[in-house]
Order: sequence, then C-alpha cells, then structure tokens
Amino acid sequence: MAQRFGGKYSPGSAGDPPDTPPPAYAGARVNPVGARANVMFVPPVVLGFLSLGAGAAGLVLGLAGAASWILGAWLLREGLKAEAAFNERKVAHRPALPRKILAAGLAGGGTALATLSGDTGVPAAVLYGVAAGALHLAAFGIDPLRGKGLGGVDSFQQDRVARVVDEAEDYLDDMGAAARRAGDRQVLARVERFQTTARELIRTVEEDPRDLTAARRYLGVYLMGARDAAVKFADIQQRSRDAAARDRFMQLLADLEESFGRKTKTLLVDTNTDLAVEIDVLRERLQREGVRLSRTPT
Repeated sequence: MAQRFGGKYSPGSAGDPPDTPPPAYAGARVNPVGARANVMFVPPVVLGFLSLGAGAAGLVLGLAGAASWILGAWLLREGLKAEAAFNERKVAHRPALPRKILAAGLAGGGTALATLSGDTGVPAAVLYGVAAGALHLAAFGIDPLRGKGLGGVDSFQQDRVARVVDEAEDYLDDMGAAARRAGDRQVLARVERFQTTARELIRTVEEDPRDLTAARRYLGVYLMGARDAAVKFADIQQRSRDAAARDRFMQLLADLEESFGRKTKTLLVDTNTDLAVEIDVLRERLQREGVRLSRTPT
C-alpha cells in the first residue's frame, strides 16, 4: 500500500503528528554475519562440482569435504550471531556450544578430505587441514569462553538476570518473527519500535540487577503476553485481513510501549535517588572523620 510522506513544511500539512516516531536508526542492530562468513558457502559448491569427475573414491571424499565445509559455514554464522548477542549484553553466560571453534575444526577437516580426494598423501592432507583450521581461527576468532557480569554483584543475582534477559530476548525475537509473517510494514515498524523500548528496559536491569524484582513482571508476563498476541495477530492476518484486529494490536503495542517507557524512567529515577543517598551518607562519614570536602568541583 502506498504511504504518503510529509512533514511540517509539506503542502497540506498542519504540522508534525502528535505521536512522532523515533528516527529510523534508533535501536538499529547491525547484522553480525558479514560477507566473509557468507562467502564460506561458495567453496563447498565448487568442490562438489569438481568431485563429480574424480572417480568413486574422489567423489565420496569430495562430497564429504563439501558437507563438512557447509556445516562449518552454518556453525560460523550461528557463532557470529551468538557472539554479537553476548557482546551486546552487560550480563551474559558464555555460549553453551563453541560454534566458531567447531566451525574451524570442520573447515580443517573438510580441507583434509578435499585434499585426499585429489590423490594427495595423508601427511599433506593433515598439514593442509591444520593450516585451514588455523587460518579460520585467525580470520573469525574464537567463541567467548567465559561469562561476564557486573563487579560487586554476586553470581547468583547475575545468573537470575541472565536467565530473565535471555527469556525476554526470546519473546522479542518471536514477536519480530510474527510481525514479519503478518506481512504488514506498518505493524512491523511498530513492533520494532516496541522492541527498542523494551530493550532499553532490559539494558537498565542489566546495569543494576537490583531492579530485576521491580521489572520482572514486565520482562516475563507482559512480554510473553505481547508475544502471544503477535502470534495470534499474524495467524488472523494470514487468514483474513481483519482491520479491527489490526487496530486492536496496534493500540496494544502503543500501550505497551508507553508502559515500558514509563517503567524505564522510573527505574532510572530510583537509581539516581539511590546514588544521591549514598553520596550524602559518604559525605557525613567523612565529615565525622574530620575530612572536609569542597562541594564545588575543581
């Protein structure tokens, strides 16, 4: 459907709408899978075609090497996504499966099989495989091998935050998938706006795990309900373009966005209040010890 674009100074415009959306780049996330990772799917295709005329043994070894390369390229993509999600969060567990390391091993194994398919000796094939695995690690690195958290926060609290954050991110991803399945660009844009607002609340909780108790209902029950509503809306849109259902879903997203935004602001105000109280307490203690502090920064 065509969409009219205009602004304050456009012909026939009475000014900006009351609910001005944030810039399109707000909350934008760069795809962690770059061209280098996508190129890794090309060599197995070439190897598969070249193996067709290499005889029975060469064909089997070549196809096995191509399969190893394809599996390694897929694991590499998933490893890059997991690493990007790990780097984005303040509190996170290390990936349970070291996908990038396994991808390097599969790249080395596939190279060794490809070398053997050309009637090369085993020692040379092993050397080529080791070199390919080492170059893969040098090009793409390894997976995060340790979890990360905040200093001064016990591991139990960090684990609680990490579990809630993982669950909340899964709900948001499911909402995005449902919105794309619905095939409505305006709905998808509104869901992405809500995802940005919800992730601001998530980052606030990560920076101060003490806020988890106050925000847990938002990151659990509310997001789960929003996910379920998005899935049901996508099902309705695929069966029939129900305008009433679309309006109700858009209003729900608007209400959720406003509610999550207010909660984030409330948590930030509480954090600033706690900081001011701690500073005042510290000043009083220092004054009792005879230390005078100037309130004017130098």
